[in-house]
Amino acid sequence: MKYKTIKYQELEEGIGILTLNRPERLNALNFEMIEELHEVFSELEWNLDCRVLILTGEGRAFCSGTDLKESSLFESVDKLPEKYSNLKYLKVEDDAKRKMYGQKRIAEVMIRLRRINQPVIAAVKGPATGGGFALAMASDIRIASESARFNNAFINIGMSGTDVGSSYFLPRLIGLSRAAEILYTGRFVDAREAERIGFVSRVVPDNQLLEAALDLAREMLKKSPLGLRLTKEAINQNIDAPSIEAAIYLENRNQAVCMSTKDIFEALAAFFEKRSPKYGKR
Repeated sequence: MKYKTIKYQELEEGIGILTLNRPERLNALNFEMIEELHEVFSELEWNLDCRVLILTGEGRAFCSGTDLKESSLFESVDKLPEKYSNLKYLKVEDDAKRKMYGQKRIAEVMIRLRRINQPVIAAVKGPATGGGFALAMASDIRIASESARFNNAFINIGMSGTDVGSSYFLPRLIGLSRAAEILYTGRFVDAREAERIGFVSRVVPDNQLLEAALDLAREMLKKSPLGLRLTKEAINQNIDAPSIEAAIYLENRNQAVCMSTKDIFEALAAFFEKRSPKYGKR
């Protein structure tokens, strides 16, 4: 897959690395990147070869949020660059509708990141602000380097402090009180504080960030492919389960399905033989 603003590679079997690749703009999200993220997530949704995804940024930043230089695209269709001429939602004449459609397109990136079957490890170096903060929140696991800094930038530029899923993700990750303070103030949270409040799993030196993410991904690859995917599905569904019965109903279905695959026999044999399992085709 070839892209202009992102890079995707399968560095090792089963592990995909998605890199935001606008280092000259601290990997800010412009509409070209938004469209390419939609495209790569569509590919990953049914990519059975990629079993774990690492999300990171090129250069010294993870993602500095929405590219404010493109904010004028919301103001007038006359300012639309040629490269965006195919984006119908930016060509709508009605001002309110154009802004609503553009906002929805950006926010849906977070939904699609949650929807893909692969567990997502965000490897965060440098600033993760605004939309970059949201990408980290929407990931399954966050590993930070010592230079990582997070903030809810929306509230600092005249917008609501709740955007692209932040009011959904953050209270569930760190609790309502801490989340409210961060969302209301827009202050920066450094790597050590992020670890202390449980937002990130661990903090490592900058030069060890990718290897730490790869080590975690390799550990996940020892699990059955279907078991790993169904675990993410259950977490997504049961975070808002209406009852314990509903949650367990889904878990029971997942276990019954897994016990009906060939992988269960290999997993059990590997367990008793004290070796890593060798799973076949996905």
